[in-house]
Amino acid sequence: MTISFNSLNLNYPVHTFGYTNKYRSRYTTRTNPSLAIHPSSILVQTNESGNLINSNKSPGPNTASTSSNSSCSLLEQSNTVGIIGGVSINSSLNFVKKLVHWSTKDGEDCVPFVLCFDPMLSKELLSHERSSFPSFASKNECLQVDHTVTEHLRRKRLFLENSGALSVVMPCHVSHSWHDEVSRGCSVPFLHMGECVARELKEAKLRPLEAGSPLRIGVLATDATLVAGFYQEKLQNEGFEVVQPDKATMEHAVLPAIEALNRRDMEGARNLLRIALQVLLVRAVNTVVLASDDLRELLPQDDPLLKKCVDPMDALARSTVKWARSAGKGM
Repeated sequence: MTISFNSLNLNYPVHTFGYTNKYRSRYTTRTNPSLAIHPSSILVQTNESGNLINSNKSPGPNTASTSSNSSCSLLEQSNTVGIIGGVSINSSLNFVKKLVHWSTKDGEDCVPFVLCFDPMLSKELLSHERSSFPSFASKNECLQVDHTVTEHLRRKRLFLENSGALSVVMPCHVSHSWHDEVSRGCSVPFLHMGECVARELKEAKLRPLEAGSPLRIGVLATDATLVAGFYQEKLQNEGFEVVQPDKATMEHAVLPAIEALNRRDMEGARNLLRIALQVLLVRAVNTVVLASDDLRELLPQDDPLLKKCVDPMDALARSTVKWARSAGKGM
């Protein structure tokens, strides 16, 4: 299976075949130099077993082994980041764009990374997210799905470790439902998106909007992410009071917004999302963690409500760059 990157409107060159040149080389053309990926950063596509999907090209001297158990690393820098793709290739590449932005905004090179995207895993994650309205015949079937996703995520993590990744990230809200299980036994740092968000908000030294009240942070996400509860847990660990949509707001605003989005009723979805955000903001929350890529994309960048929201992907990208810069100093 191949991916057509042309339809994704990327503003930088993408390396899709499993090899890397360890030495710098010049690009003869770049549509946007500030977003150009360093040649030591590559994207690979795997099947459900974590193996590279074979290319029609014959292997060359720089071609990496397609075995996830190979000792041959795709990248050898001490600050290489391994990225496990999530629900969609669009959201996965959106994180890559953020990683490029936050690592190159001061004129520095993009941090080296490997992105592993598996269409089968993507379908499983999407199925889990949509099963928030239980359509399973039994609890055992739900547990079986969880086990399958966990094993697939764990195989991707092992593939990235064997590919030379010295840290691992999952830029996917749904995948974090299994972060504890997938990260167990990992030999390298495995960043948690919820921890990155909570830590940044703690460092921001926010003040309560109402005198004598605790610091309140809102969380708005799909039902699957809210039920998983990891954002609430990480924020509470940092001393925040967490406010999430009540049952009425979920039933009459959030879920209908998602349904409208699926019907391509963008205006209807946008209006419902604005209502849900306003309901949270009137409860004196300092900011809202908008933990849904699809919902976030509904609002224009200059929307006043969006300015009151935190994007977990940005927090994860910034934390990843911070780790990579720190690790890179030891090179």
